[in-house]
Amino acid sequence: MINSLKLIRNIGQFDSASTSASMSDVTLIYAENGRGKTTIAAILRSLSTGEALPILERRRLGANNPPKVVISNTDGSPFGAMFIDGAWNTTLPQIVIFDDDFVDRNVYSGLVVEADHRRHLHELILGTEGGILGRELQELVTQVEAHNTTLRSLAAPLTDAVRSGIPIDEFCRLSRTADINEALEDAERLLAATFQESEIRAAKLLPRIIVPAIDVNTLGNILARGLPFIDNLALEQVKTHLSKIGPDGETWVAEGMQRVDAQHLEVCPFCSQNLNTSLVLGHYRAYFSAAYNEHVKAIENILASLELQHSGDVLAELERSTRILAERRTFWNQYLTLQEFELDTAALAQDWRAARESALVAMRAKLASPLTISTLDTAAVNAIEKFNAWRGTINNLNETISVANQSIDAAKERFGASDVHLLQNDVVKLKAIKARYSPDISSACDAYLTELAAKSLTEIKRANVKTALEDYRKQKFPNYESLINQYLGRFDATFRLTQVTATDTRAGPACNYSVIINAIPVAISAERVGEPSFRSTLSSGDRNTLALAFFFASLDEDSQLASRIVVIDDPASSLDDHRALTTVHEIRRLAEQTAQVIVLSHNKSLLCRIWEGVKNANPSTLQVIRGPNGSTLERWDVNDGVATDHDRNHALLSSFVKDGGTNTREVAQAIRPTLESYLRVVVPEHFPASSLIGPFLSKCDQKMSTPNEILSAEKSRELKEINDYACRYHHDNNPSWKTEAINDAELLSFVKRALKFIGPM
Repeated sequence: MINSLKLIRNIGQFDSASTSASMSDVTLIYAENGRGKTTIAAILRSLSTGEALPILERRRLGANNPPKVVISNTDGSPFGAMFIDGAWNTTLPQIVIFDDDFVDRNVYSGLVVEADHRRHLHELILGTEGGILGRELQELVTQVEAHNTTLRSLAAPLTDAVRSGIPIDEFCRLSRTADINEALEDAERLLAATFQESEIRAAKLLPRIIVPAIDVNTLGNILARGLPFIDNLALEQVKTHLSKIGPDGETWVAEGMQRVDAQHLEVCPFCSQNLNTSLVLGHYRAYFSAAYNEHVKAIENILASLELQHSGDVLAELERSTRILAERRTFWNQYLTLQEFELDTAALAQDWRAARESALVAMRAKLASPLTISTLDTAAVNAIEKFNAWRGTINNLNETISVANQSIDAAKERFGASDVHLLQNDVVKLKAIKARYSPDISSACDAYLTELAAKSLTEIKRANVKTALEDYRKQKFPNYESLINQYLGRFDATFRLTQVTATDTRAGPACNYSVIINAIPVAISAERVGEPSFRSTLSSGDRNTLALAFFFASLDEDSQLASRIVVIDDPASSLDDHRALTTVHEIRRLAEQTAQVIVLSHNKSLLCRIWEGVKNANPSTLQVIRGPNGSTLERWDVNDGVATDHDRNHALLSSFVKDGGTNTREVAQAIRPTLESYLRVVVPEHFPASSLIGPFLSKCDQKMSTPNEILSAEKSRELKEINDYACRYHHDNNPSWKTEAINDAELLSFVKRALKFIGPM
């Protein structure tokens, strides 16, 4: 509670106003217009919010020192509340104020209800609890906007080109792909292949590499063969004889033996000797028998096979196959990842030729001497085995080629069934993944995702608070509309409010409502020029009534009303008598529900009415008056404002009876108006305003001793005698009323008789 306004210095009309006058639960402050009551309201508003502007903007013109305020209060501060050097040392947030600023902020400005009014009215309706939710929501909205600003900054390096056109949130959430380069190459090849489907379908598989073997065992077996039915002596004689013939002697003799046997010659065609007696001829016949011929044929076959399978054409085919393999691999490698096919054809050809020559030399020597037992020499065996070792390499190569051909077959099917758009999307995504996890972009994305997660948490909080606020508003706004209309009814307003609802705008939550006049809703803002609106349908008194209704309704909904200090500045401005009286009644009611009510007004009658209703609470009364250097504060004797002429006259008569006095003529003149005031109250139907006691007594005489008797004969006679005395001191009955002599004893007697007459009947 505010105990006193100890000092107001250099603010508005106050040069240096100080007072020790205390303020109670109900404090009434009277001030003529322009004296400073609105300044006091502004000071208390500043004390409530802690904002210095309401005081600083009212700094006294011409003052050399800054504004200073000292207020005694019950908040426990030993020095009270002080405004020094442009700031308060404490605040009293429990203060709520109705003044022009309240109206201008929450209801209307001039004749217009603007967007800011609706937003502030929304806060007013929500009250403390809802205001907390509203402020929390607005703070969360601000936080979300801050997150968005940060996200825009973090997104700067994540350009559309970097993201390959993928939305930034999706881009930053892309999962890492192992072997991204290889995957991207495969995807690009697959996409390229899709555009060349016909060419791919016509492309051939990879050729297998064919290299025939040289069987060392077969060669060894044929070289070691002879004719087992020829004895060794004969065999030696044939060989010795054949060796004497010279090269290819055995072939020559073999052909000759065929001729001798075919012609059944008995004489040698060279020497004419008898062949029947020739011992060596028998050996020849055994040597060159059918078995011999088969033996030679076998040697020839092996030799022919060697010459055919290992000819130069076959070697050339190897080189051609190897070249085709490389070419086809190059073609398919555009669309598939194929293993390298490594084959040193030069080394292979060299080893092949060496093995081939070694085998041919041995077999040709065998053919020249079929019955000569021989073996492959070490060099020949090594050459052939070295060549045959290539077979393992060739087999592995052909297995790799088989696997590759399976992939090619599958690719042909896949390429034919692929969707170009899907493949393009795959390539775009893989490029984006590669960019996403590059060092610089990766750190930028991580920071972006961190901020995005923080924003998501804030948005969840915002949604929860918004839901809570909406639920609160669904309950609060209908109640508030009902309260508003109840107050408008009490004020006997000809309009009501409808559709008091909350709405969310870009600038924040706001309150909408319409005014109902003659059962027709009128918008607070006209949609088109010339249409009825708040501006054109409500009078000044209506607008002020609406503002008061808003204020009183907000207090009714205030859960902390019992601790509030309610300050009301000129509440009855522009109100007629009935609405002013209703305002008085509402202020009296507030006095019973709040910690303190402070009312400032230039209307003494209004303040007196309030004082009369709460005088049992011992209200404090102050006034702002003109001093030598501006306005100052002092106590106000409210009796001067609340007492009627009858009260003052009655008090004057009573005081004279009790204490006497020198103002006897004033006392004598007060007797008749005291009697007249009494009669207007007791018998108003017979003694209306402007009546005189003489004519009234005539009426009493006419109705005396009848059922309609006004005064008894005794009362009538007493009133006549007192009035006859009193009329001596009034100009309308006695021209010398100013000089009419006054006897103190006589006066005292008639004063007593008058007081007795107006006492209980």
